[in-house]
Amino acid sequence: MSGDLPSPLVIERILRDREGIWQQIVAERDLNALTGRMLASSAVALACYGAVLGFFHSPLMALTSALKLPLLFLVTLAICLPTLYLFNLVFGARLSVRQSLALVMVAITVTAMLAVAFAPISLFFLITAPDYGFFKLLNVAILTLSALVGLRFLTSGMQVLNDHGLLAPEAARAKVEAQDDAQAPVPAVPAAVPVGATPAAEPVAVPAGAPAVESAGNGAVTTAPAPVHVPQQWSGQPVGTSFPPGVRHPGQQRPWGERPIRPGQPTQRPASMNLLYIWILLFGFVGTQLGWTLRPFFGDPGQDFSFFRSIDGNFYAEILRTIANL
Repeated sequence: MSGDLPSPLVIERILRDREGIWQQIVAERDLNALTGRMLASSAVALACYGAVLGFFHSPLMALTSALKLPLLFLVTLAICLPTLYLFNLVFGARLSVRQSLALVMVAITVTAMLAVAFAPISLFFLITAPDYGFFKLLNVAILTLSALVGLRFLTSGMQVLNDHGLLAPEAARAKVEAQDDAQAPVPAVPAAVPVGATPAAEPVAVPAGAPAVESAGNGAVTTAPAPVHVPQQWSGQPVGTSFPPGVRHPGQQRPWGERPIRPGQPTQRPASMNLLYIWILLFGFVGTQLGWTLRPFFGDPGQDFSFFRSIDGNFYAEILRTIANL
């Protein structure tokens, strides 16, 4: 499927033509339309899955959960996206706001579509095993698994942007220059000739900086720049091998501070990629705390309906308490 042709289901294009999605983000081509389709599809998918969660309590809870679950992901995105964008700028990345938003929306869309794909399984256990604690843990596990897969897409997309030099432009430029140097022809090395047995027309290996003396046909003596003598420990050639002035042997020592880059040598991972994993943890902590603030999503059958609960405790303590009660 071509990257320029929109798919009726954007998730189908993401899964079938992910390289086309990454290339479109790199080129910043029609990102507004792509982001809009991902936003709409993920909101619908999360609303459907939220309705399944709320049906454990009542139809009214299903309606509120269908509204709150998409709100949970979008508000988490609004809180964490500026951090990702600004930190990338601090470390020299050239990502625009639209590129950052599109990348994160790919992850959210994959998460939402996987969650709604698990909705029939969740509904099955809702009907056959209506236990509140088990149902809650089951759906937390489904959302966690879906989020991990979605974030895997995010890291893959960032890696593609890194390969195109958008995360570390200086490293990408140095890599290209190293490849150009590797493809450049190496100057021919004149053969070593003993001093005293060299004809006048051939170069003689003399100490570096000393002028070479040549005899012209009319008896005049001329001087020319002497070839540079290359030590054995640099070139690996026998002592006496020389190079023309200004030509540096490939094995010659580089100036202090210049770091050689060899073809095929793995490049260092940019700081933006390391920062991405930290941002993913931050995204998870913000999302879980916001989910605890927006609860209930399931609705305890032993309590009356309420749009929000009082903020006490935290998400992780509640999960541990639920596991202990099982």
